[in-house]
Amino acid sequence: MKKYNLENRLIKFSVLIIEIVNEMPNSIACKTLSGQIIRSGTSVSLNYGEAQSGESRKDFIHKMKIVLKELRETFVALQIIHEANLFSDSDKIIEAKKENNELISIFVKSIETASKNR
Repeated sequence: MKKYNLENRLIKFSVLIIEIVNEMPNSIACKTLSGQIIRSGTSVSLNYGEAQSGESRKDFIHKMKIVLKELRETFVALQIIHEANLFSDSDKIIEAKKENNELISIFVKSIETASKNR
């Protein structure tokens, strides 16, 4: 996958997270989880941008691992939201979880490849 395509995909994922957060109810649980996924789900795009200008291969790998950590955190939060029925549009949560899982797979493989080439 080209760098540009992955960056766009991460941005679209972050926008999807923002849409979900903006549509969530105003309960205490929703506020807490909304805050969590807005931070982790949007940081993936920002941290990926930082990784692209890593100062070394080691720095690049480190920043890619941060993106992976944030993706995993977002995935767990989405699972909680989905299983607790905190969001009414089940299809949108399923879409976000699917994309999130695919992005995790991409970053696991990218980190493995970068580590081998180090």
